[in-house]
Amino acid sequence: MPAWVEAGTKEYQKRLPRNFELLIKEVALARRSKSNANIEKLCSQEGKALLKEVSDDSHIVALDVKGKVFSTESLAIKIKKIMESGRDITLLAGGPDGLSDECLKAADEIWSLSALTLPHTLVRIVVAEQIYRVWSLLSGHPYHRE
Repeated sequence: MPAWVEAGTKEYQKRLPRNFELLIKEVALARRSKSNANIEKLCSQEGKALLKEVSDDSHIVALDVKGKVFSTESLAIKIKKIMESGRDITLLAGGPDGLSDECLKAADEIWSLSALTLPHTLVRIVVAEQIYRVWSLLSGHPYHRE
């Protein structure tokens, strides 16, 4: 990730308290070339690598353009309910060709950040900011303004 993405993400991470921590794990993309242009196979390899990183007790959310769209307020309510169940939340973001069918099937839910296609650099910043915004809303912090 470019330095500006790392800096932006770290800024939101450091603002969050320990009980609302945002951890990011990167999984290497399958190598793409003209000779291995089987996109379905590459997505499957990436999906398996992603799912290996998910803990057994995690609530899995696949991020996909076709998923459910939330307002910040409704996202805060959704995240609060999941947290009250005692489960961590794992957000899966796919590679340049999206998430594999395995990831979509393993997901407890599918959420959309936008109807737009977003590059990973922006997805990371948007997720970090929205997690911070959700925390601020749930804790009564003045960051979020309606």
